[in-house]
Amino acid sequence: WPLIPLEIDPPDHGKWRSLLNPLLSPRRVVALEPVVRSRAIELIEGIKARGNSCDVMQDFAFPFAVSIFLQFLGIERAMLETFVEWAMDVLHGTPEKRTAGARKFIGYLDELQARRRAEPTDDFMSFVTQADIFERKMSEHEVRAMGVLLLIGGLDTVAAALGFDFYWLAKNPEQQALLRAEPARLVLAAEELLRAYPTVMPTRKATRDVEVAGAPIRKGELVACPSMTANRDPAEFTDPDRIILDREDNRHVAFAYGPHRCLGSHLARREIVIGLEEWLARIGPFRIKEGTAPTTHGGFVFGLDGLILSWD
Repeated sequence: WPLIPLEIDPPDHGKWRSLLNPLLSPRRVVALEPVVRSRAIELIEGIKARGNSCDVMQDFAFPFAVSIFLQFLGIERAMLETFVEWAMDVLHGTPEKRTAGARKFIGYLDELQARRRAEPTDDFMSFVTQADIFERKMSEHEVRAMGVLLLIGGLDTVAAALGFDFYWLAKNPEQQALLRAEPARLVLAAEELLRAYPTVMPTRKATRDVEVAGAPIRKGELVACPSMTANRDPAEFTDPDRIILDREDNRHVAFAYGPHRCLGSHLARREIVIGLEEWLARIGPFRIKEGTAPTTHGGFVFGLDGLILSWD
């Protein structure tokens, strides 16, 4: 199925996008902020209680992103560990685990949308099952496609961005200390780290045969658009390979560009900033644990594995 509205073309794309924009608007994100902060604090305090080291991806970044997704979609918190497991299988598992995890996730989404059609509440799933589009209600197929897009767009991406932020700050203790002392700098810092370490490789589908710089592209083929290359363009960014945490006029494309620009960018930004704020406020100077080294994984979402942090 197409991921709605990401893989819907104009003119229908605009109608789907207009329907969803209010759900992820800056005003809606402000309303969600207390929940986002509460989740961050809860996870960090739990990590502190267990000692002075953690795998920050497994113990914080993924559970944090998943918990916000559950809140937004209208799923009870008791499902957190289950959804983290399913997400890890779908995003990083073997082909067999990916298939099994996807079936579990889709089965749950179908069950949830059936419940919300019968008894709506104040959450995303209720909204999409009750909303009118093209003078009709959405089909089960369309609701499922939106839910899957939220899973892909809201979990791995935010967690991966946080991972690169923690990695860079662990390697740059002076900048870490500066942000800890002056947290107001975090908004600009988060944008600069998104520029330097964009996690998503946007893709587009060719609508006709074309040749670009001598490379043939056939109609229907997927084309990867490496935002990490655009974000290091010296024609746009002064000293592009240097991370300048107070860089202004930062027109990066970490959230893509144009009609398909990331619908959840406002929420993603707040999750990243709040996660860093609460971590720096509650965890002392941290570093990559001696004897460990993270690894990166590529694909359409770039990220880190095995990022073990320790602190005094």
